[in-house]
Amino acid sequence: MEKSKVYFTKNITPESLIKMYEVLNKPLTGHIGIKISTGEMGGNNYLKPALIKDLVTKLNGTIIECNTAYAGKRNTTEEHIKTIKAHGFYDIAPVDIMDKDGSLSIPVANGKHLTENLVGKNLANYNSVVMLSHFKGHAMGGFGGALKNMSIGVASSAGKAHIHTAGKTNNPALLWSNLPEQNAFLEAMAEADESVMDFLNNEIVYINVMNNLSVDCDCDSNPSDPCMQDIGILSSTDPVALDEACLDLIYNSTDPGKDKMIERIERQNGRHITVYASDTLHIGSREYELINID
Repeated sequence: MEKSKVYFTKNITPESLIKMYEVLNKPLTGHIGIKISTGEMGGNNYLKPALIKDLVTKLNGTIIECNTAYAGKRNTTEEHIKTIKAHGFYDIAPVDIMDKDGSLSIPVANGKHLTENLVGKNLANYNSVVMLSHFKGHAMGGFGGALKNMSIGVASSAGKAHIHTAGKTNNPALLWSNLPEQNAFLEAMAEADESVMDFLNNEIVYINVMNNLSVDCDCDSNPSDPCMQDIGILSSTDPVALDEACLDLIYNSTDPGKDKMIERIERQNGRHITVYASDTLHIGSREYELINID
């Protein structure tokens, strides 16, 4: 079986971001969504408008996001808009908070934990999506990359509760009292990924930016400082291979700060999501060829 191709550049610039899209040779068409994390107020590690602007403009894209399921400055549309404005995203492109009018239920074909995934209702307005992810650590998932951005990130506030609890509840107020064992959460994320890929007919490309490598997610209002030097940008049409390649770059790094990242990943058994996504759901492969375009 042919290995999935994952492309790499060490250069983290607006020009490189466009190049990492173009090298995939999968031009997206129609109404294109650019799925990012807009970052919690107080944090500063999210992908900056200056970095992503040229790619968004080139694709005539709309930045897409959904509200959070935890207390903060992005859990209501009104507060989320204030945060997005403060972070400068409205200055570069239209922004669509996809669950401002509620959720859309899409089927999960092979779920052990989920039979449906509740995504932002406006996902139905997009023909294709760039899953543009800031790769970093994460307090609950161990790490956040393409698979987290496509599952938790595309889910509505109710959908986030549904995934986090592995299908127990879609009520954000009941989320924290219904947390499942860790692998069930990771598997639910992967099942949500499968549903989004099916819904969009795989008209998705995936780009991970490995900068500001903190052990904490951009959803944290007071994240730890980055513990590793920036690594680069990776892209693929396979989200599993892409996240796997990013993990390998951390594990194989000579940067002493990698120990903190690895501790966070392993504490949460983070790599289980790529194993389940590839070996059980078959939505991607952990076998890849890393192609350096520099």
